Amino acid sequence: MPHLSSIILTQFKNYALSSFSFKEKVVGICGLNGRGKTNLLDAIYYCCFTKSYFSRTDQMNVQFNSNGFRLESQFSMGPNSNTDGLKIVCKMANEEKKEFSVNDIPYQKLSEHIGRLPCVMIAPDDIELITGSAEGRRRYMDTILSQMNAEYLLQLIQYTRILQQRNSLLKRFAEQGKTDNSLLEVMDKQLVARGQYIFECRKEFSLELLPLVQEFYSQIANNEELVGLHYESQLNQTDFALVLQQHRQKDLLLQRTNAGIHKDDISILLNNQSFKNTASQGQRKSLLFALKLAEFKLLQKNKGFAPILLLDDVFEKLDDNRMNNLLHWVCNENSSQVFITDTHRERLESTFNNLGVLHQIIEL
Repeated sequence: MPHLSSIILTQFKNYALSSFSFKEKVVGICGLNGRGKTNLLDAIYYCCFTKSYFSRTDQMNVQFNSNGFRLESQFSMGPNSNTDGLKIVCKMANEEKKEFSVNDIPYQKLSEHIGRLPCVMIAPDDIELITGSAEGRRRYMDTILSQMNAEYLLQLIQYTRILQQRNSLLKRFAEQGKTDNSLLEVMDKQLVARGQYIFECRKEFSLELLPLVQEFYSQIANNEELVGLHYESQLNQTDFALVLQQHRQKDLLLQRTNAGIHKDDISILLNNQSFKNTASQGQRKSLLFALKLAEFKLLQKNKGFAPILLLDDVFEKLDDNRMNNLLHWVCNENSSQVFITDTHRERLESTFNNLGVLHQIIEL
């Protein structure tokens, strides 16, 4: 089981050069807003997932007026592991391609690292997972499945690349005023092979997800409300190859691919009504934490050990009762390392003492 022992941040976001050591399973990080609590969590996430949880581009992670950044972290792997520990180093200089290494051996592909150090982040803007567009819910599925299944990640990367090529081809046809259907057929076959695999994985995943979400929602909200999750895909009703054929004229007209697993979604119901339209703020927050803890549980089951859990500013998002239910499960019923940020040191101390857990407080 991974335990983060230390991390050094160089020119990463608001950190010029800072190092931190983590001695306990439960770590509280406190400080005023703007001091870098979230950025520290993001650095930990980065070492696990090869990219930021919050920033779209790596350049956004570089400290202002600097030319690059470097992260170095040390993970111990526990008594049942075959390895003594992992030294993770990520560095990016200027506009060069970033380098990622483990125990001083560079990865040829960043995707090789995904799933080695499973990690779950819960952040304030994650409520978009429920209220936002389908893209966020697809990313939620992909993030979990990519950590559990290396083949899924490979197929997803290939699907995305082929999709981009197909869209470029459709634009070229429009510019040239003629269509090469045989070339489109070849690309469609490549897309179908990857898309079908991704669809089957997501379908199986959604069946595993629902009972866990219901269980955690009931625990956090402490009621018997019924949650429903339905995996929505055009492939539920029709073969992917046929779906592409049916949409070909529309694709040529709009110069993009209008059908496929890149249009998938998860619909969410509460007592058989649309969750988005009927749920209160408290219900939405309870569901968000239920989705994230289900993610945690699925990764734990798949990996055989608990992932690292990063909780950013959660005290502001739940009432005391729901908060206690959440933290009791997180801190007392699991062996994973937990990092929790808050603006109030006293609240962190009081919460951890009430839970009776050994803890460390880092003040920024």
